[in-house]
Amino acid sequence: MPGRKPLPVVVKEIKGTLQKCRTNEREPKPTTALCTPPDYMSDSAKEAWNYAVANSPPGLLSALDGAVLERWANCSGLYREALSKINKAGVSGMIIKTPSGILRRSPLMDVIRDLALEMKGYEAEMGFTPASRSRISLPANSPKDNDPWSDIAG
Repeated sequence: MPGRKPLPVVVKEIKGTLQKCRTNEREPKPTTALCTPPDYMSDSAKEAWNYAVANSPPGLLSALDGAVLERWANCSGLYREALSKINKAGVSGMIIKTPSGILRRSPLMDVIRDLALEMKGYEAEMGFTPASRSRISLPANSPKDNDPWSDIAG
C-alpha cells in the first residue's frame, strides 16, 4: 500500500500525537534496551555504537534495533578509518597515480562516499539526523527536569 510509513506508537507518544483511534493495538513493543556492542566489532565501530546509545533519546532504541545500529556503527567505523587515511596523506591522498602514470581519484574517496550514503539511510531510520529529529518533539506537559520543587517554587 503506497503512502507514508506508519510511525511506531512510541514515536507518536514522544511527539504527543498519539490518538487511541489511530493506535495499532497489535504493534510489537520491544522491552529490552540496547546494551554493549558485539565483541567482533572494530574499536571504532564500538565507539560509534556507544556514542549512539548514550546520545539517543531515552526509549527510542531497543534491543530489536541492534541490527540496524550495528550496520550503522560498522559503516561509521569504516568511514572514520578511510577518512583518517585520506587526512594523513592530505590532498595528495585524494589522488593516486596508476601504473601507467595517469592521475585518478583515490578508491578511498569512493569508499567514503558509499559509506556516507549508506549511513545516511540508517541515520534517517533511527532519528540521528536533524531532519528526522525535528519530526519528534516532547509533549508540552512533559516535565523539563526531575526537580519535584519546581512546581512549587517556580
